[in-house]
Amino acid sequence: MADQPTARVAVYLDFDNIVMSWYDRVHGRNSYSRDRQRIAADPDEPEIAARLAAATIDVGAIMDYAASFGTLVLTRAYADWSSPVNALYRQQLVGRAVDLVQLFPAAAYAKNGADIRLAVDTVEDLFRLQDLTHVVIVAGDSDYVPLAQRCKRLGRFVVGVGVAGSTAKSLAAACDQFDAYDALPGVALPDPDPEPETPPASGRRRRKAAADPTALLLSRALRLERERADEEWVHLSALKNLLKRMDSSFSEKALGHRSFSDFVKAYPGVAELDESTNIVRVRAVEGSD
Repeated sequence: MADQPTARVAVYLDFDNIVMSWYDRVHGRNSYSRDRQRIAADPDEPEIAARLAAATIDVGAIMDYAASFGTLVLTRAYADWSSPVNALYRQQLVGRAVDLVQLFPAAAYAKNGADIRLAVDTVEDLFRLQDLTHVVIVAGDSDYVPLAQRCKRLGRFVVGVGVAGSTAKSLAAACDQFDAYDALPGVALPDPDPEPETPPASGRRRRKAAADPTALLLSRALRLERERADEEWVHLSALKNLLKRMDSSFSEKALGHRSFSDFVKAYPGVAELDESTNIVRVRAVEGSD
């Protein structure tokens, strides 16, 4: 993963694309097309509501991944936000300071509207904001290949994010780095028929930690920093910097800890410290990802 001290990142989400692609990934190929009319008619119908809930996109996982490349200076999501399905995400997106770009309902004359608007805005931003170093494109459509190529020609590091099985190979090849949404920290395909069980005590502690938003943030940051550094043990200071990029409101003191190392020690099921040298290091506890 490319890393620069002054890295400045712009994120563009073709939101309709990622929502539909993940729905198909969870429920099977072409499931969204088959359910589209029922979704449009009544998204609160119990069966449809359950299927939508199972295929919910984790906006935080995408934004935290993008923040691992540098400071997020521009984030935009493109969709018809009057659609009940997309409206469900407005709070998540606004909470992460994502600009919502309204696209009117698709019609014969508006085919590929998101692709065109997103591409035009991206190129305009690159010329307007010369200090942008990274462009993150969240989509899977091969129509974005020329955009990825143009961004690279303009000297930007291009990162692609798409759903496995729904992303054009040509788009992945056009990016400097491409990662599946499925593989982002905190994202997993839901179990369609989980077996009831009574987990052992260690498993219960791990589930409890996973349910804690702060523990989830720490766990996600550890995995992203480990992948960036390509080392099991990462510097504690680098981890804190990443946490601040992921959540600018983060403060270990506000959480009741005297120092960042004390904060990390409060989550022994998520992370462990090595304080044997002047440079404090930290790594994820096995099985906490």
